[in-house]
Amino acid sequence: MNTSGPIEFLVYAFSDWDELAERILAYAGARRKFFLYGEMGAGKTTLTQAVCRRLGAVEGAVSPSFALVNEYHYRDESGRVCPFYHLDLFRLKDEQEALDIGIEDYLYGEDYCFVEWPDLIEALAPEEVVRIQLITESDSVRKVLFL
Repeated sequence: MNTSGPIEFLVYAFSDWDELAERILAYAGARRKFFLYGEMGAGKTTLTQAVCRRLGAVEGAVSPSFALVNEYHYRDESGRVCPFYHLDLFRLKDEQEALDIGIEDYLYGEDYCFVEWPDLIEALAPEEVVRIQLITESDSVRKVLFL
């Protein structure tokens, strides 16, 4: 785990998202829970799409804004089909609503879980969660910090 401060990555082009996904997975190691912070349009869903591509998910990731949770599937190194969860908590009002959708099952299961707008569930976060801040530098440039 990084202890010297955040790691910074700049995204200039669409192809940079795929390199970023590879770096995030390498940085995370065995950790599989990711909290994504950033304003609307900063690239949280785009980053999740890139990670799905990197893992070889058969479905393309889309924003789960209305469904709250999307489930994608990829094959692990042994060929086993595994779920990948993508949550968007923007519309939730409080921690209790997150508990009502079964947030703890996603956070404490063994599968990948990317959470957009995780602020209201910080108290429920597993210790090993990877926190990533996405910052809009300009219309085409994003700064991504591994916190």
